[in-house]
Amino acid sequence: MAWGCALCLALAGGALVALLVQLFRWLRADGDLTLLWAEWQGKKPETELRGKVVWVTGASSGIGEELAYQLSKIGALLAISARREDELERVKKKCLQISNLSEKDIFVLRLDLTDRSSHEAATNAVLKHFGKIDVLINNGGRSQRSLFVDTNLDVFSAIMELNYLGTISLTKHVLNHMIQRRKGKIVTVSSVMGIMGAPLASGYCASKHALQGFFNSLRTELTDYPEISIINICPGPVQSKIIQNVFTENLAKSIENSGDQSHKMPTDRCVRLTLVSTANDLKEAWISDHPYLAVCYLWQYAPTWAWWLMNRMGKRRIQNFKSGVDADASYSRKKK
Repeated sequence: MAWGCALCLALAGGALVALLVQLFRWLRADGDLTLLWAEWQGKKPETELRGKVVWVTGASSGIGEELAYQLSKIGALLAISARREDELERVKKKCLQISNLSEKDIFVLRLDLTDRSSHEAATNAVLKHFGKIDVLINNGGRSQRSLFVDTNLDVFSAIMELNYLGTISLTKHVLNHMIQRRKGKIVTVSSVMGIMGAPLASGYCASKHALQGFFNSLRTELTDYPEISIINICPGPVQSKIIQNVFTENLAKSIENSGDQSHKMPTDRCVRLTLVSTANDLKEAWISDHPYLAVCYLWQYAPTWAWWLMNRMGKRRIQNFKSGVDADASYSRKKK
């Protein structure tokens, strides 16, 4: 009897220690625990992506630009696309400087996601250059900073045209190629805003929710192609230039002050975790510091608490925006 009680106490103690370890990891986490486990024990991008043909949209700045740099260092063959061809040439030049790739290993292709009639020709151009597409990273898109009551409806139309319809249009053409080969990876940079809702970004949230729903549905249509992976990446606030190019209340207006971005996750860390997710075929990855990471978990497991917390965070977000600082400024920072 005494031996049995001791065993039960030992098991309970072990379970408590394991729980505390997980809690400690979670409090320090900048990604969901499945992703961080894959980073520690899973497949490495350096092994899985070397020599693969990777097409990155939105590659002229921010996350897309950093993706090009890290992929080039790994040794992936790159097709990089965006609207600004001169910026793409700048990115290509740096990729060549920091890697062992040659000129022919990086294909610059100007692409406007809203011009859906050009997507078939663009796909064929990449295929003509490389002969295949192993990975498509849907990164192109724009965010939003405006209240719904102040925003013209044509802004919402433009957001959906770019972020949603443009993305699934390009995906359709690339997927046809992957189905023929019976393998490939389609990686879509969504957002934590595709999981939750937040003020000042109702149109952006809608476009990312649409992408989440679309790709989660598409995954179920591809069960006959187990080697085609559909991977959704959900970053939180990241140090990128996305704020400088956001939609506002009307299409002709740009944001006047993007504010300090230093409190956000470094772009290189976000991209590293994105590549880990890609290498390990994670269906969905949350890449964020707290409090947004915590809200993702709450939204998944305790939505009533998440709504309460987002209402409180949302007030601060709107106050930040109206006072001219970044809307995502640290919520732990004390008022001066």
